[in-house]
Amino acid sequence: MTDPLYPAKPRSGDLVAVLSPSSGLPGVLPLPYELGLRRLQDDFGLKAMEYPTTRKMGSTPEERAADIHAAFANPDIKAVIASIGGDDQITVLPHLDRSLLRANPKPFFGYSDNTNLLLFLRNLGIVGYHGATVMVELGRPGAMHPLTADSLRAALFTSGEYELTAANAYGDINRPWEDPRTFESEPEMEPADGWSWHNSDRVVEGISWGGELEIISWLLMADRAVLPIDAYAGNVLFLETSEEMPRAEQVYRIFRNMGERGLLQQFPALLMGRAKSWSFENQLSTPEKAHFRRQQREAVLRALQQYAPDTMVVFDVDLGHTDPQLVIPVGGRIRVDGPARRITVTY
Repeated sequence: MTDPLYPAKPRSGDLVAVLSPSSGLPGVLPLPYELGLRRLQDDFGLKAMEYPTTRKMGSTPEERAADIHAAFANPDIKAVIASIGGDDQITVLPHLDRSLLRANPKPFFGYSDNTNLLLFLRNLGIVGYHGATVMVELGRPGAMHPLTADSLRAALFTSGEYELTAANAYGDINRPWEDPRTFESEPEMEPADGWSWHNSDRVVEGISWGGELEIISWLLMADRAVLPIDAYAGNVLFLETSEEMPRAEQVYRIFRNMGERGLLQQFPALLMGRAKSWSFENQLSTPEKAHFRRQQREAVLRALQQYAPDTMVVFDVDLGHTDPQLVIPVGGRIRVDGPARRITVTY
């Protein structure tokens, strides 16, 4: 893939589709969802159109695929935004009409389980956007994080280069969405150390490929949304891990298997998202969180040393399940400038 197609961007006042290609959580937890919809309209000037499964839990893969088709085929819809992620979007992929999507390209925003659809679109030559769901980023308690809002605004409305900014504070501790008091103040934040660079003596520029590491591993196991290995040569890889907090050994094994497949070696640069290190099921202390993130970085480096020792790596980029979140183009251009310590994406 050398000539990515960037779909036309929406303008203020345009209609966008809000879909649930994975989980219909808006129907169960309406508070962050309704807040996200209000911000989409009040802060970004966009009108939201929902589809039959947007608020429906337990919808079938066929039903969700039908909503995707309807949103992309509707000429009045200028962008498609996921409500949230989930864990079974891979079952939707066999029901998608490649010809319909290719003929009606739209900017699609989502991450986590939406890695499935983002990479499906990428294989059609359509650039998508990893980040910015309605319930999480737009529905952030208190206010949207300024770095998230600026990145999303640029990705939604502008074309061209955008330089990523390292956060000086981050958050990954959540509060219950069913409690209205959660939304009265912004989330707890703690100091961030910035990006950590490895093999940073060069400049790498290429087309991006990646998403949530766990979803990537499922796609590889099912042999879905994956091109021939040499199609990724020279691309920029970006990966992040979810609130399920995979153990360092599990992260290493996924990277190892990518190496055994010959995939890991294709990427001269990797952007590794800041690891989410807290969940309701695994409430780590601050020192425990730092240890968890350090172990994950060591696992990545261990695999790279075995399979791709020359790869440049930037750790703790704010591109995944932590707060703030920077939007990453999927199938778009990324420039990683090691000597200058700069990352520039093309929206």
